[in-house]
Amino acid sequence: MAKLLVKLQRYFRRKPVRFFTLLALYLAAGSLVFLHSGFAGEPTVAGNQRGPGASEGPGLPYLGVMQLSRGFKAAATMPEVGRRHGPWFKSTSKEPAERGKAGDYGSTRSRALRGRSGREKEEDRARYIGCYVDNTRRRTLRGVSFFDYKKMTVFRCQDNCAERGYLYAGLEFGAECYCGHKVQASNASESECNMECKGERSNTCGGVNRLSIYRLELAQESARRYGSAIFRGCFRRPDNISIALPVSQLMLNMSVDKCVDFCTEKEYPLSALAGTACHCGFPTTLFTLHEREDEQLCAQKCTGEEFESCGTAEYLLVYQTQVQDNRCMDRRFLPTRAKQLVALASFPGAGNTWARHLIELATGFYTGSYYFDGSLYNKGFKGERDHWRSGRTICIKTHESGQKEIESFDSAILLIRNPYKALMAEFNRKYGGHIGFAAHAHWKGKEWPEFVANYAPWWATHTLDWLRYGKKVLVVHFEDLKRDLFVQLQRMVGLLGIAACEDRLLCVEGQKDGNFKRSGLRKLEYDPYTPEMRKTISGYIKTVDTALKLRNLSGVPDDYYPR
Repeated sequence: MAKLLVKLQRYFRRKPVRFFTLLALYLAAGSLVFLHSGFAGEPTVAGNQRGPGASEGPGLPYLGVMQLSRGFKAAATMPEVGRRHGPWFKSTSKEPAERGKAGDYGSTRSRALRGRSGREKEEDRARYIGCYVDNTRRRTLRGVSFFDYKKMTVFRCQDNCAERGYLYAGLEFGAECYCGHKVQASNASESECNMECKGERSNTCGGVNRLSIYRLELAQESARRYGSAIFRGCFRRPDNISIALPVSQLMLNMSVDKCVDFCTEKEYPLSALAGTACHCGFPTTLFTLHEREDEQLCAQKCTGEEFESCGTAEYLLVYQTQVQDNRCMDRRFLPTRAKQLVALASFPGAGNTWARHLIELATGFYTGSYYFDGSLYNKGFKGERDHWRSGRTICIKTHESGQKEIESFDSAILLIRNPYKALMAEFNRKYGGHIGFAAHAHWKGKEWPEFVANYAPWWATHTLDWLRYGKKVLVVHFEDLKRDLFVQLQRMVGLLGIAACEDRLLCVEGQKDGNFKRSGLRKLEYDPYTPEMRKTISGYIKTVDTALKLRNLSGVPDDYYPR
């Protein structure tokens, strides 16, 4: 051994450059390993000593203040469950730093009933709204319908209606499925919806002249398509149609394809069929597409295609073409440094990326981030590279909580989402990427229970901390933003100090999905939440609801509670 060391010593004396090169490489590798390990770790719980404040309500056990560690210190009170990088670190495709939106607003489990107790169960694809009277002469749901007296299931009916863009799906007589945009009947007793589905006897599919009706979530995302066009609905003819829809063409051999192709060629995003007339234009204040009519009013057969409807002179069938509405696509950095820092704060999985997409389109300015995610930068979020204090962006995305971090901002939009959906969205992001899905092995293994135990308390304390320490906080519920995008986006843009242009907001409605929307095709076939998990999360929901109401705000939406 001594002889070997002597030989090495003589070698490096003759060639000192190689010695110093090897030494430098060794030190550089050690430094990288040290920095990488120092920044490892998911958001952790800072073990401060305060108990729950008055605003937290009686239902929440001691949680402390949830904080995101930005240095090398890891919390000892909670096991490390992943990796978190500093803002300088480019995330990989496997573990991006951003908690994805699209998953935020695209998860897809169906809410099926299992007997009477099953009716209490909420799932992501649809929400059960009750048993309704139906009339064979005047249907409660007046869209398409189909029957299957051997294999009808709740999911099959929901899937068919959602695929065609309808808002409601109803099942009757155990085997009949009806779709529609409005529920035009009165409620019936739940005991009257008592017939088992022909394809799955554990579920209820209405009764005799009684409909079990679900409100569909995916249908609100304009899921109905005709070829390359998206069906938007039946609408009353606008008063000044030559101004609202400036380009028109008479087509004696009218079909949906011909009108859509004509408007596409003229580079308009809307194609409106009015019998033998085809109109093209943009959504504007003269033609907002906000007041959808009964589709039966547009059910006049096309002269060129007998199995299609082409609307009438008074009621137009509208499709969205593949032409991009560029009125809201221009984005830039703020021309002058912002005087105030506005946070776009949310719990991971609550739709932050989607909200950023909407704000950028509505205002024309880039949003920033407390972190850095290379995949988001590559998707067009150019403010991702700026330091969050640069003042060049309209607002800053953050998942931080804790007094010091929150008081760094002058005001905030606080985005809150149903914890059951937010937890699943973040779990999918963590193990499947921004628009991917966690594998069944992760759901069935130890990862899911550990994730819920660590993240569910943070869902509550994140909101409580922002309500307590935030200087000027606008609360927006993710579900309200999906349901009434125009109004909620107006509120958000107002807080940012930007005069909202209505035509620009209408343009946003047509471009709302962005690049981070999970496919609605993959469905978890079981409920991942145990009764113990639901009991714990329900306590957190009640605490947040109490805190919101103590500040004279509306509480959490009703569908936050498991049914």
